[in-house]
Order: sequence, then structure tokens, then C-alpha cells
Amino acid sequence: MNELSTLIAGSISYQIIVLCTLGLLIGSFLNVVILRYPIMMYREWKQECEGMDEALPDHPAIKDLSRPFNLVAPASHCPKCNAPVKAWQNIPIVSFLFLRGRCSQCKTSIGIRYPLVELVTAVMTAVLIVKFDWGWQLGAMVAFTWLLIAMSVIDIDHQILPDPMTLGLLWLGLLVNSQGLFTDLESAVYGAALGYGVLWAFFWLFKLATGKDGMGYGDFKLLAALGAWLGFQSLLTIIILSSVVGAIVGIAGILILGRDRQLPIPFGPYLAMAGWIAALWGDDITRWYLINI
Repeated sequence: MNELSTLIAGSISYQIIVLCTLGLLIGSFLNVVILRYPIMMYREWKQECEGMDEALPDHPAIKDLSRPFNLVAPASHCPKCNAPVKAWQNIPIVSFLFLRGRCSQCKTSIGIRYPLVELVTAVMTAVLIVKFDWGWQLGAMVAFTWLLIAMSVIDIDHQILPDPMTLGLLWLGLLVNSQGLFTDLESAVYGAALGYGVLWAFFWLFKLATGKDGMGYGDFKLLAALGAWLGFQSLLTIIILSSVVGAIVGIAGILILGRDRQLPIPFGPYLAMAGWIAALWGDDITRWYLINI
């Protein structure tokens, strides 16, 4: 019996190590997506809409459309001195520590966010192997988690949630639940419709009352996607969790960091984190609430 327990524990530890390593590598790739995908979108918008240069970020790849810019080209390089990033300088977290957070050529600081995204991706991926058995559910949750991380950081940087990501997540949620992976298909469809509709209604009520936009349309689509994955039953938990976390972070930003309260705060990251928590512990949270409140 002891040998069996040791064997099982060793197998789980091995799986966690494998997924952590994979998470670090994917986190490194997500940094590329987070940095480049919005620029790719802006370049496409510039090509499609003449005279909108002033509305776009000041980035060399947007100004010059003659050179290719995508997730593959150009090769990784320092944005300051254009020195190429060698393979040994691109190892998740390790290279950042070895280089002491600076470019090897011009010594410009490398943002701490890069290793943080890698670390968060690895940790969140490892948590999944503890929570879910090895199988389709785990694989689906891994994809769900990685997409949420990429969308959250893009929203923090640019205050946008790209349609290909939010709508892709929505359709993927409906697809996996066509087999009842997390909820039944009917609940998933109602979850997608209600997720979009609830925030859409709140948006217009807020706009009519204040004359201002309370959130972006990308938030509607993200909550619709979360509803498609987890069913309409999870929406109340997600909305409450995201609102509480958003309020805490917003107030802390104003009081501690002196953030201008008029500056818009992206709501996507709070929705994403609330959706991830609900996916893993939503039933436990609901049970605790019903027992203690």
C-alpha cells in the first residue's frame, strides 16, 4: 500500500513538473502574443482605415507597414537597440535572472512583467493538474487559462479585448460543452446569451444615467464566453467576484498609488480571474455562501 501511494504521489509530482515547464514555455509565448498581437491589429486597422494614424499608438511597426510584423517575424530583439535575443537569453525566468533584468547589449531594463507572465502561467497551469484528473477536462481548462491570461494583459496594456480571442473562447466553450464537459449544452447557450445581455443592459443603463461608457463591448463578449464555458448558473458568482476584486484594486490604486479616479480601469482582467476561480471553485464558493450567509 505504501509503495502504491509513493508511486501515485511520484506520478502526480512528475505531471506537475511537466505542466509547470510547459506553462513556463507557453508563458514565454504568451508574452509574444501580448506584445505583438495588438500591434498586428493596429496595423490591420491602419491599412483598412485611412486617416486614423492619430488614433493609433506610436509604434515603429504601425508607422511602417512595409515590413512584416506578426507572431513570428521579426525575430525577438531589444526594442531599444534592436539587438537580437539569442536562444540562451530567451529561457523563461532563468534568462531574466541571469541578465539581471537588462538587455545584454544596451543594458536597458527588461520589464518585470515578462517573467511574471511566465511564472503566473506556470503556477496556474500546475494548479489545474491538482484540481482536474488527466483527460479532456484538463486539456480544455489549460487552453481556457492560457487564453484568459493573454486577454487580461492585453486589456491592461491597451484597454481592448480582441474579438478573435473572446469570440474564439466563446465558440470553444460551446464546442466542449456540446459533449457536456463542464455543463450541458443548453446551460452553455443560455450562459453565453445571458452573459452578453446582462453587461449590455448594464452598459446602456449606466450610459443613460451618466452619459458615459461604463465598460467596453469586449467585456460583454468575455462574460458571454465564460457563460458558454461554465453555464448561466455561474454568471452571478463571476459578476460578484469580478466586481469585488475590481472595487478593491481600484480603491487601492487611488488611495495607495494616487491613481486618477477619472482614468478608465479595464474590467476584463477581473472578469477573467473571476471566471477562472469560478471554474475551479465555483461550487465550493456557492456552497459556503449558502451555509454561512
